[in-house]
Amino acid sequence: MTTRSAIESYFKNLADKTDWPSFLAEDIVFTSFTSPIKKVTGKAAYLEATKRFYSMIASVEVKSLLVDGQRACAQTHYQLRPPAGPTFSSDVAEVFQVRDGKIASFDIYFDTAPFPK
Repeated sequence: MTTRSAIESYFKNLADKTDWPSFLAEDIVFTSFTSPIKKVTGKAAYLEATKRFYSMIASVEVKSLLVDGQRACAQTHYQLRPPAGPTFSSDVAEVFQVRDGKIASFDIYFDTAPFPK
């Protein structure tokens, strides 16, 4: 599986709410470059650390996808529906490294202002 097909398949499954975690490597390294910066290593730890975010996704749209070898950068737009409160949107820059068809590292950059406090 190419880098492009792995990332496109991950986002398609994420949008369809199907088996998107299957695209994550067991030893994935995730870094959120918001303040404070958070780093998580391992698939199980990543899924636990991000379950609140993933549970709020109403829709996701990939605005652009740049691929260079094993690295990819996606500009994405999420519609998020928290358990209480109105739906809001968030634009995110997501940087991936793919190894053997799986996402081995994943960095995100986004503005936290739209998120409910």
